[in-house]
Amino acid sequence: MKRKSATARGKAPALRPPQRLREQSREPSSAAAGERPSKPRSRPVAARLAAEVERLAAELELFRARVAELEARVDVDPLTETLNRRGFERELTRSLAYVKRYEASAALIYIDLDGFKPVNDRHGHAAGDAVLKAVAAALVRHVRASDVVARIGGDEFVVLLWNVTGPAVAAKAASLEAAVYATPVRWGSSTLVVGASAGVALLGPLDGAADALARADTAMYARKGERRLAPLRR
Repeated sequence: MKRKSATARGKAPALRPPQRLREQSREPSSAAAGERPSKPRSRPVAARLAAEVERLAAELELFRARVAELEARVDVDPLTETLNRRGFERELTRSLAYVKRYEASAALIYIDLDGFKPVNDRHGHAAGDAVLKAVAAALVRHVRASDVVARIGGDEFVVLLWNVTGPAVAAKAASLEAAVYATPVRWGSSTLVVGASAGVALLGPLDGAADALARADTAMYARKGERRLAPLRR
């Protein structure tokens, strides 16, 4: 007697899972096999962080250098590339502290140009700027590298000299007057020449920056009066 099939008996045949699912069900999971799930690798992240830190450090160094450059430029006269009044007063304050501590000798020469206003009036401010640049360059050439030249006013300069005596300072002041006069500037078809009056002040351990500049300024005006009484040396 033949057995009836499951379909004939009214029962639906059992569905078999696809072959791929049966194979996956037989594969043990890593957790069941006692393996720990793998963690994402951290070395590439650490390398990126290190590179970013290095980049930021380099940018910070450039920023600091730029700030230092800007701070230095604040003390410099942009026209003559010498110290301006602010920069010179700071330098003079440090120098006076050195004079006081080590009993060093130093002096100021305060220089005011003679005949500069007519240059501006007749030829314009551009011509005046050319004269100021030429005068500053002449003063720098005629002092030592350890000395300091500054432009502290419109046509006013000051020179800080180290290791000098009274007679030597007076001689240097006269030579700087001559150097200024010997610096003609060609401007178009004209030759621009100015003179200079130089006053001297020796620095002492009790001097302050303002007092030292005031004494040198007073000496300069006294010298200017002398030059007005005598013919301007040509």
